[in-house]
Amino acid sequence: MERTRFEKQPVVKVEGIDHQAIEGWSAIVDELFQRIKQKEKGKNVIVVETYQGVFYEVILQEIKNRLLPGSIIDSRNAMYPGERIGKITQPDVTTDRVFGYMTRLKMQDFFDENKLKAFQNEVENVDSGTVLIIGPGASLIAPSPDVLVYADMARWEIQLRMRKNQVDNLGIDNKEDSPESQYKRGYFVDWRVCDKLKKQLIDRWDYVLDTNRMEKPVMVDGESVREGLRQAVQQPFSVVPYFDAGPWGGQWMKEICELDPDKPNYAWSINCIPEENSLLLDYGNAVLELPSINLVFYKPEELLGNAVHGRFGPEFPIRFDFLDTMDGGNLSLQVHPTTEYIQETFGMHYTQDESYYLMDADGDASVYLGLKDGVNPEEMMTDLKKAEKEKGTFDDSKYVEKWPAKKHDHFLIPAGTVHCSGRNSMVLEISSTPYIFTFKLYDWGRLGLDGKPRPINIKHGENVIQWGRTTEWTRKNLINRIEEVERGEGWREERTGLHEKEFLETRRHWFTKKVTHDTKGNLNVLNLVKGREVVVESPGGAFKPFLVHYAETFIIPASVGKYTIRPYGVSEGEECATVKAYVRVS
Repeated sequence: MERTRFEKQPVVKVEGIDHQAIEGWSAIVDELFQRIKQKEKGKNVIVVETYQGVFYEVILQEIKNRLLPGSIIDSRNAMYPGERIGKITQPDVTTDRVFGYMTRLKMQDFFDENKLKAFQNEVENVDSGTVLIIGPGASLIAPSPDVLVYADMARWEIQLRMRKNQVDNLGIDNKEDSPESQYKRGYFVDWRVCDKLKKQLIDRWDYVLDTNRMEKPVMVDGESVREGLRQAVQQPFSVVPYFDAGPWGGQWMKEICELDPDKPNYAWSINCIPEENSLLLDYGNAVLELPSINLVFYKPEELLGNAVHGRFGPEFPIRFDFLDTMDGGNLSLQVHPTTEYIQETFGMHYTQDESYYLMDADGDASVYLGLKDGVNPEEMMTDLKKAEKEKGTFDDSKYVEKWPAKKHDHFLIPAGTVHCSGRNSMVLEISSTPYIFTFKLYDWGRLGLDGKPRPINIKHGENVIQWGRTTEWTRKNLINRIEEVERGEGWREERTGLHEKEFLETRRHWFTKKVTHDTKGNLNVLNLVKGREVVVESPGGAFKPFLVHYAETFIIPASVGKYTIRPYGVSEGEECATVKAYVRVS
């Protein structure tokens, strides 16, 4: 295994704007006071729009105690009662344990129009003093405030708070619900609703409040945040990876990524899913943490490219993550929905096609992929259902092909293909982004980390399994479909996939010298799969050299155009390798 520093807190240094970050409640409230003090008379309306999961009460208390507003309006008091919101959202939340429907609701749908109007009139009738309006949907009460503060936070932090029963879902008093059910409501309803409003407000932010660390919050003025985002889409950058344990988790990331050695395992690293990851903007005196999806919302054409944006809208369609089973166990046997099924059943317009790139593998490593020749579908489904019902075993060797896996193998997994990674593998999963839609067929009889059986989704899986993907088809179409594309002095480029049913293209470059790449107006996502370090540079000096360490994922915005990658920190002649993914647009 490579030995190198792994950057767990990558930042984008915002150039030309120093010391714009304001840190700590005292300084933050003082800044708001100075802002409204500029008005000589009359009333001042401050709106604090809060994302779901923000510790709303802490913000209210800190601002109220220090700013002493004459009037305070809690936006949640204008919402429908939780019971009614439950009924409104039920068609999207559904009764399924894991899956819901991507909501079409907007923030306005959570509010009682009469209450909303009453609060609007209350604000209108105030003659002088400071009016503080705070909470989710606060901007609906005062659409044109004197000061608009957006209190934002990372999705991963929201999930951690859910696990501790610290936060409610949008408009629902449900802190004590299971983290699983809270996450499902957040994924299918709350975050969609909040993001729709966020897109409308992003150009109007006067300030952005980073609420990930409530004991030490950071606030930056809106224009400086937007400038940071504008700079980010003109250069290579990485989002903040996070790591989580699992019942099958391994030990590879613990060592290579220098994680807590006392943790039992690390199963996942989400290192490029902008809906989930954070983006760190460094203003010199402090760092502002934002959901990286904000960059997709604010500068989609520059980040994604016109063709990708035209196809997907403001969504980041490429996902990179790690699956670590080194000294661990098999992943659950699973399958992903076909495009038709995910559209009709869950309201998503594209599905989770994926692939496994082997970063590392021990001698007995394997990948379960495809079905055996002659499989009887009815018999296989009967045995899967029996294993689930009776908590028994499923004879995978009778139905599912198991392929030996070695370092740098690439297994392609178009939707509908039965698959899972076996133990003693370190997988870089390259896929399209709807990552929640995994139908587990069999989980090897084990429990989740909470001591409960993990959800099995045989009914969904039965509807999407492609029964023709058997031994020879799988061997021919899905395993190491590698072909050389081009070579030059000290480098060669290979196409490694993905399958023609998948919209992602993957290219691997082996190199001992500088290699030239070109986004051609298309988003690129890469990982350094071999070599201690490399440097990404602009031939024309458009951005500063960007250092990448082994196993790190990095993003090249479409707007970058030509860029080069060269070895760094390795012996002369030592070979490095990157894997690059982008959306096929022609």
